[in-house]
Amino acid sequence: MIRVLLVDDQPLIRSGFRALLDLEDDIEVVAEAADGAEGLARVKEHLPDVALVDIQMPVMDGIEATRRIAADPDLTGVHVVMLTNYGMDEYVFDALRAGAAGFLVKDILPEDFLHSVRVAARGDALLAPAVTRTLIDRYVFQPPPASTAGKLEQLTDRERETVALAAHSLSNDEIARRLVISPATAKTHINRAMTKLHARDRAQLVVFAYQSGLVTPRGA
Repeated sequence: MIRVLLVDDQPLIRSGFRALLDLEDDIEVVAEAADGAEGLARVKEHLPDVALVDIQMPVMDGIEATRRIAADPDLTGVHVVMLTNYGMDEYVFDALRAGAAGFLVKDILPEDFLHSVRVAARGDALLAPAVTRTLIDRYVFQPPPASTAGKLEQLTDRERETVALAAHSLSNDEIARRLVISPATAKTHINRAMTKLHARDRAQLVVFAYQSGLVTPRGA
């Protein structure tokens, strides 16, 4: 059962998401919150698998709440997915730097929304194509920072391969098929890379892959 927390200051938004989630046999909404401070308290209380957190809220915004969740060693199993009506670049990068596992706009289709919750619960990076495109636009034409290049040298060749494939939104099973290895081995390479890079989750691996130049889109 995937345990979900809804954090949004708009009751109508929360009720709409809850109505969708409550129809699924493998998903349970464990609590709701109307601002980031309340959301942080509910996270500590319920330890959900996925916290769907609005970015702009009173009292404490979603990015600050996410930052505090990511910094708490007792909450490492909580995957935060940011929700917004906007697609502004600063929100994307602030959310990912804060430790968000993904970023979704609220006009997402219901079936895509449900799929996203399940993807986030698995610990996979959850970035809409437009968000990935924003990452590309920001990093691909800039020289990688020296600190990032140094981190890249810590990875083995196979770890670099798996990180690059993860940056293209491939799952562990898809990475395994591409590299002709087992899914467990693919997961091990990803986990080792995350440890070496001090990445909280796969979303931060995606940021690293573009920022370091490990992934370069065709035509760049």
